[in-house]
Amino acid sequence: MYDPTVARLTYRALLGRRRAAILLVLPALLLLIAAGVRAFNGADDQMAAGVLGGFAIATMVPLIGVIAGTGAIGPEIDDGSIVYLLAKPVKRPVIVVTKLVVAIAVTMAFSALPTFAAGYILNGNGQQIAVAYTVAALVASIAYAALFLLLGTVSRHAVVIGLVYALVWETLFGSLVPGARTLSVQQWSLALAERIGGEGMITSEVGLPLAVALLAGVTLLATGYAGRKLRTLTLAGEE
Repeated sequence: MYDPTVARLTYRALLGRRRAAILLVLPALLLLIAAGVRAFNGADDQMAAGVLGGFAIATMVPLIGVIAGTGAIGPEIDDGSIVYLLAKPVKRPVIVVTKLVVAIAVTMAFSALPTFAAGYILNGNGQQIAVAYTVAALVASIAYAALFLLLGTVSRHAVVIGLVYALVWETLFGSLVPGARTLSVQQWSLALAERIGGEGMITSEVGLPLAVALLAGVTLLATGYAGRKLRTLTLAGEE
């Protein structure tokens, strides 16, 4: 279910000069904020949790997921170059899974690693905050990559839809409407962080068993439907 050639082409597309520069902006901003907060406030557990939860998990991870997930396949479908890949003797589910693996790897690299580094800068991993939010970033990366890869296969406006979900649904509605938090990848990932971090440092609106089930279910369903959608594309590029 993994093709090295497809993976290499996808990495090349995602890590091109322009897209890589965009991917680096948010991690660099997170580290800059962490350094500034530590310099002015010293090591503060509550402040560390606030920065990592409010910026890293709520903003940086979903936005990087949008860029990596949609960029892994969306541009190829939009410009029609996907037909050359589909003409190769590679099963279409293999193409989807390979691109998903690459999108997950890129999302993790540009979100989880900076989150861990920022956590150590902020409070030296006091109360296991750096580790907790890193785990949250890792599991969120998987679900976001799958969701946004699916969007890339079904819509030419995947980036816009992804941004609406990440910035409007999860950030705005998630903070105003309690019921919306249950349908939030952010809250699902925070359920794992809550279990790891010090008592009272991190909270989630979703229980851990439900969060794990939802993370796994959404990832599998999104991947399966993306593979099914890709199978319906014709070599003539009619879709």
